[in-house]
Amino acid sequence: MSVPSAIPAGRSLPDYARDLVRMHEAVIGGSRPPLAPRPLVSRSWTRMLRMGLAVRGGNPRVSVTEEEIARRRCASPMRSAVQDFIQIFEANPDASRMLLVVADADGVILWRAGASSVRRRADALGFTEGAVWTEAQVGTNAIGTALAEAAPVELLSGEHFEQDQHPWYCTACPVHDPRTGDLLGIVDISGPALTLHPAIGALAETGRRLMEAQVWRCHQERLERLRQSAAPLLAATSGPALVVDDHGWVAHSSGIAVGPRIAAPAARQTLAVPGFGACVPERLPNGWLVRPLTRGREVLLELDLSSSPLLQVQAGDTGWRRLITKRHAEILALLHRAGPAGLSAQALSQALFGDAGHLVSVRAEVSRLRRQLGGIVATRPYRLADGVRLTVTEDPGAQ
Repeated sequence: MSVPSAIPAGRSLPDYARDLVRMHEAVIGGSRPPLAPRPLVSRSWTRMLRMGLAVRGGNPRVSVTEEEIARRRCASPMRSAVQDFIQIFEANPDASRMLLVVADADGVILWRAGASSVRRRADALGFTEGAVWTEAQVGTNAIGTALAEAAPVELLSGEHFEQDQHPWYCTACPVHDPRTGDLLGIVDISGPALTLHPAIGALAETGRRLMEAQVWRCHQERLERLRQSAAPLLAATSGPALVVDDHGWVAHSSGIAVGPRIAAPAARQTLAVPGFGACVPERLPNGWLVRPLTRGREVLLELDLSSSPLLQVQAGDTGWRRLITKRHAEILALLHRAGPAGLSAQALSQALFGDAGHLVSVRAEVSRLRRQLGGIVATRPYRLADGVRLTVTEDPGAQ
């Protein structure tokens, strides 16, 4: 999902930046602004006022220790791609006027690169490595607002809540784990407000794509190592079998074709795998061997929406029941109604959120659902997988 530009088409950057400062002064002062804040900005400012943050600055900055920065960097799946992106960033002809920042999912700044003159200006704002740059700490800003909105954000000048940040623009893209859909962090590019350029959004998006691609590449390498380590066991195993990692990603399948992922295995918990039926996971080093228990290959789902969403899964002569989130129940019900044709990501976004612009959130939710249920939900388009039959008991109060 591309970064929405903070500058309307055809507007002069200096004139528009001045208008945004006047807008900020009017809205905060309770008078009629020369232009209305964008909905994104209005939502964020409402959150700031509810929190009681000071408009004129002086909100206390919070930072973690150097030891904690090192620990978080080591644990971050983004770490191997950050240095590659720093090289791309520094090769940009305009890098002398920009600051690159990478924060984690808690809004803690872990990496920072840019010209010393821009870094010094950022230091005065507390925009440093180890600083917590969430909305609750520093007001409306691209990092914190991207975390709050779960979407790319670009802010210019007076759109920042704190007046001290008005001389800046900031452009941020959330980075998600392509394996799980979980948020890993934020790529942010910031600089003096009057140096904002339309290409900066594309540069931030490049950083997001690079980091997610690197996480996926490392994931594929781990699956290959798992497949190789399991090869001797597979040679001695007769009948259908899968080798999967701890998240259910398939490193090897034999005897039947399955999708790239099943539900995440757990010890002593039977899995329902479309095409396999009921399966038992057996622990391997760094993964699982999954083999069918019965011949029944149809997976039956019963979704009960009459109270807290409850999903019952039956495969052959075994099954389980589990409470699921309302959002996941809504997705399953929508896919059930869509039938074999399924729904595109845009159509699912429209059904869930009322517009087609929440693709990042949709993909993350479906990824989390597939982690729990595996190949029960197929993709491209989103639909119930072949061999899966779902019945839904609706909430009478929703009629």
